Amino acid sequence: MGSMPERELPQPWIETPLIESAALSKAAGCRIFLKLENLQPSGSFKSRGIGNLLLSSIRARPTSPLHFYSSSGGNAGLACVTAARSLAYPATVVVPLSTTAFMIAKLRAAGATAVVQVGASWAEADAHLRDHVLARDPHGVYVPPFDHPAVWTGASSMVREVRAQLGGVAPDAVVCSVGGGGLLCGVMEGLRREGWGGVRVLACETEGAASLRGSLDAGELVTLEAITSEASSLGAKRVARRAFEYACEEGVRSVVLSDAQAARGCWRLADDERLMVEMACGVSVAVCYEEGLLRGLVPGLGEEGRVVIVLCGGSHVSLEMLMGWRERFGGVEAVVDGGEDVPSWVTAPKG
Repeated sequence: MGSMPERELPQPWIETPLIESAALSKAAGCRIFLKLENLQPSGSFKSRGIGNLLLSSIRARPTSPLHFYSSSGGNAGLACVTAARSLAYPATVVVPLSTTAFMIAKLRAAGATAVVQVGASWAEADAHLRDHVLARDPHGVYVPPFDHPAVWTGASSMVREVRAQLGGVAPDAVVCSVGGGGLLCGVMEGLRREGWGGVRVLACETEGAASLRGSLDAGELVTLEAITSEASSLGAKRVARRAFEYACEEGVRSVVLSDAQAARGCWRLADDERLMVEMACGVSVAVCYEEGLLRGLVPGLGEEGRVVIVLCGGSHVSLEMLMGWRERFGGVEAVVDGGEDVPSWVTAPKG
C-alpha cells in the first residue's frame, strides 16, 4: 500500500459538465451556465485541489507508505478521504467535538481510516493533529484545506474545462464562493493561464463569514473574531493571503449576502434544476435571484451576456435541511421578482 508507480496514479477528480440553466437565466436576465462541481467524487470542488495536493505528495515520495491527515470535518476532509481512498492510501480526519453526526457518518462512509473527535473548536482539533498525531507518524502528510499552491493549481483545472465547453469564448463573468479562498485562487490562476485575464470575477460570502470583505475594507488581512453565519463551509476566520491579493485586483468584486439569501439560493436551485447544494454554494446561486444584482455588478451585461457560476457543491445538505431553510426563510421570497417563467418563483411560499 502506498507504493503505486506514478504512471498508474488515477486522477482523484473528474471533468464536470457545464450546463446552461434556462430557469436561472430567466431569473437573472442573462445566460447562466452552471459548472457542476457538486458532481465531483467528494461532492464538491475540493476534489480537484485536495486531490492534486495528494498526487504531488505521492510523486515526491513514491516509495513511502504515506498517511494523509486532515483537520476538516467538512468538504476538505471529505475530499481528502475520497482522494486518498481512490489512490489506495490511508487518510485520518481529526475534527472538533462540535462536528455533526451527519458529517462524521459521511467521512466514515467515504472510507476514512479513522475519524478522531477532539477539542471544542477547529483550532484545537488542528493543534492536536499537528502536535500529537503527526508528531508520532514519520510518514504523515498534513493536508491543508485551502492555503497551498497545489490546492489552487488543482482547482484551476476547471477553467480549462470551461474554456473547452464554451468553445473558447470567454464568459462575461465567473461567480464563486469564498471561504478560505482556495477556489478564488484556483479560478484566478486558471483564468490567467487560459488568457482570460479580463473576465470579471464575483467573490461571494455570507454575512457573518465575510473574512475577505473584512480584509478588503481594512486594506490588509484581518482575522474575524467569530463566525456567525450558518454557511459553515465559508467559516474561515482569515482568508489565504493570495486570495486577498487577487481580490484587490480591478476585475474582482466582493459580494456579501445574507444567510437568508444563501438559503433561498439553495432551495430555489433545487426547485429549478433538481440540484442540492449547501448554503456555502447557495450564496453564489443567489446572485441570480436578486433582481438586477448581476447587471449591477457586471457593467454592460445584457440578455446574451454569459455568466459561469461555479456550483461548488458541498456535502452538508440534506432534504430536511432544504425544507427547514424554505420554512424559515420563505417569507422573504415575496420580495424577489423571478417572474412566472421561473419554476421556483411559482413554487415558492409567498407569505
